[in-house]
Amino acid sequence: MVSRSKASGKRPWLAALLGTLATGLGHFYLRRWKRGLGWFGVAVAVSAFFVPPEAARALLSGSGGDITTLAPLLAVGVASVADAYVLARMSQHTASERTGDVPSAESGPGVETGDGTTAVAGSAVPGQVPGSADAECPECGKELDPELDFCPWCTARLDEKTDR
Repeated sequence: MVSRSKASGKRPWLAALLGTLATGLGHFYLRRWKRGLGWFGVAVAVSAFFVPPEAARALLSGSGGDITTLAPLLAVGVASVADAYVLARMSQHTASERTGDVPSAESGPGVETGDGTTAVAGSAVPGQVPGSADAECPECGKELDPELDFCPWCTARLDEKTDR
């Protein structure tokens, strides 16, 4: 049984859906702020330089118009959606490698944790990083979010060597 989103918690299909709604929104969901703003900026620039203003007016007024005039903007939108989807898949893959969560055909609904207990695949105790005993910030001692690489309380950077 494969968990819905591994350790990253980000769903590729949701990133793609949000990217379809607005260029760059899927990247914001993935917390890739600069990349999302970059895709939005590219969409605005392509719209300004390659899409005739009358085509945009015709589309906004609902009178139809020639859809091929919007092809450059559509191409940027499709590329942004594909980029958000691929980024989400890559973050899932790297997160699963980091935690050692490798899905297999033999794995059942429960996973042996090593301390004699069995955890249900896809579930996580809030603030507990899979495979680690403590989930406290080394600086302030408060609970950590396993999806973040910094402490949300004191903003201390957590390097990958730190056993959270």
